[in-house]
Amino acid sequence: MTADSVPASYGAYAETVADPRFTDWLRERSEPAWSDAITHPFTRELGAGTLDEDAYERYLVQDYAFLEALVGAFGFAVGEAPGIEAKRPLIEFLETVTSTENDYFERSFDALGVPESRRSDPDPSPTTAALLDLLDRAAREGGYAETLAVLVPAEWIYREWATAVATEYGDPDTEPPSDGAGLPFYYAEWIDLHAVPSFVDFVDELRDQLDAVGPECSPRRRRRVEELFRRTVDLEVAFFDEAYGRDPSDGDV
Repeated sequence: MTADSVPASYGAYAETVADPRFTDWLRERSEPAWSDAITHPFTRELGAGTLDEDAYERYLVQDYAFLEALVGAFGFAVGEAPGIEAKRPLIEFLETVTSTENDYFERSFDALGVPESRRSDPDPSPTTAALLDLLDRAAREGGYAETLAVLVPAEWIYREWATAVATEYGDPDTEPPSDGAGLPFYYAEWIDLHAVPSFVDFVDELRDQLDAVGPECSPRRRRRVEELFRRTVDLEVAFFDEAYGRDPSDGDV
C-alpha cells in the first residue's frame, strides 16, 4: 500500500470503509514508511538479540535526549485535553516515563558504560534535532490535535514493533526474566515497556482522542495534522537508520 492508493481526504476515506477511524486513515496515508518503521531491521535484531550493542547505545543516547521534549509535549497535551477522562491516561503515562522509564535508561547506561557527559549533554543527531523541532512546532503553531498528530504515531509505532517482537522471547503479560530468554536486560525491558498491556491500552486511548478531535478539524487543519503524522513516521524510520551510523537520507530529515 502507498499513500496514493488511499483517499486524500478523510471524508472520502470514511465513505470507503465500514468502520472508519481517523487514525487508521492517517496510518494508511503514511505508507510505506509506516510498514518500514514497524518492521525495521533494528527492531527485529533487537528482538532476536543480534543487534550490535554499539548501535543500541547510539540509539539509546539519542532517545534519552528526546525524552525531556516528549515529557513536555505530553504535559502540553494534558493542559489541552478536553476533560478529566481525556487527561487521566496522559498523566498516568507521564508518571511512567518520568519514573519507570527514566530508571530503565539509567540502569542501561550503567550496564553499557555510557559516560555521564553523553547521558546529560549529547549532541543531537540530525533526526533527533528534527523530532525535537517537530514536537515544538506542533504545540507552538498548532494545538491539541497537532500535538497528538506527533505523539500518536511515535507511541503507536513502538507498540506495533514491540508487541510483534515480544513473542520471540516471552509473554509480555508477565514480568520478563532478567535476560529475557537470552536477551540482555536492556533489550528485553525496552521491548517489554512497549508491549505490556498497560502500554497497549494507553496507545488505544491516545488514538481514541485523535479519532475524536481529528474529524472535527477544518479541512486545512486536517491536512496539517496529516503532514505532522506522516513526518513523524518518516523520522521514526530515520531514527532507527541512524542507530547503525547511517546518514539519514543525505540530510533530508
